[in-house]
This record gives sequence, C-alpha cells and structure tokens, in this order.
Amino acid sequence: MADYEIRKLGLDDAITEFDCGDDYLNDFIINDAPLYRRALLAMTYVLENKDSGKIVAYFSVANDRISIKDFPTSTDFNCFRKHKFVNEKRLRSYPAIKICRLGIDKTIQGQQIGTFLIDFVGTMFVTDNKSGCRFLTVDAYSQAIPFYLKNDFAFLSSEDDGQRTRLMYFDLSDIDG
Repeated sequence: MADYEIRKLGLDDAITEFDCGDDYLNDFIINDAPLYRRALLAMTYVLENKDSGKIVAYFSVANDRISIKDFPTSTDFNCFRKHKFVNEKRLRSYPAIKICRLGIDKTIQGQQIGTFLIDFVGTMFVTDNKSGCRFLTVDAYSQAIPFYLKNDFAFLSSEDDGQRTRLMYFDLSDIDG
C-alpha cells in the first residue's frame, strides 16, 4: 500500500475513467460523486497511485442509523440492542455510517484492497469520531455478501434474504481505537 494514498475527493476533481466492472459504480465516481458532496449527501474518498495519479479505488460514506424500523418486529430490535448494549441506555436508533459505494479498479481486484479500505473506514470513525457513531452499514450486492461476511459484517435481519441487496452492519466497538 506504500504506492497509494487515500484522499478526500475534491469538488473540482474530474475523474474521467474508472472501471471496476460495475457500470453503476463507475458512473457514480465519474459523474455523481462531486454532486453528492455539494449536496452534503455523501463524502467520497479515493485511493490514488502516488506516481501515476490514477484512481484505483474509491468509497463513499454517508450518515445512517440502525433503528427499530430496520427489524421485522420490535422484539427482534430489542434482542439486537440487548445483545449489543448490555446494561446501557437503550435507544430507538443508533448512529451509523453507511458505506454507500465501494469500487476497486478491475486491474487490482483480488489484492485485498477492499479489506484495506473497509479497515480504513472503521479506523477513521473509531479514532476520529467527531459526532459519534457505533456501526458501519452497507446495502451489500448479493455477489459482494461473501466479502462483507469475511470482513466481519453481519446481516441486520433476514427480511431481505434473496433480494438484490442485503442490509449488513459492523459494530465499530469491535475495533481497538
């Protein structure tokens, strides 16, 4: 990773080419990321080759929450929060950061870059958590579920089983900060 640096995508940065094999993710980084930033909806970070300046990966994050509405029943939510918040104040929702998009250039896929970026996001919010958040969330494409499971994400509920995407979470308290 010494050849790369992670930086916040600037408002005036123009990404003209990126190919992670997913047209939707490619289009976002090329056309939409600055618009989301200007609208204060998501912040995008890029992994850039220090020598060539080529963007080889990116991720976007936005505020999220895990709430009672994410569970099929209030009993399911109560089981979730009792397991996570033993003897602590129990709320109706808990702050989270959503990994909205994660794309890795096809030329470097399979080199643990995705895991590196997930670890980076988690550490970023544990060590410099300016507003407080407890979880990372993601709406994982069905084909990406094994990747997120390998990175210790869990399914929030079984209600979305068999869908195109599944809501998954990672508990940031599992990271030593």
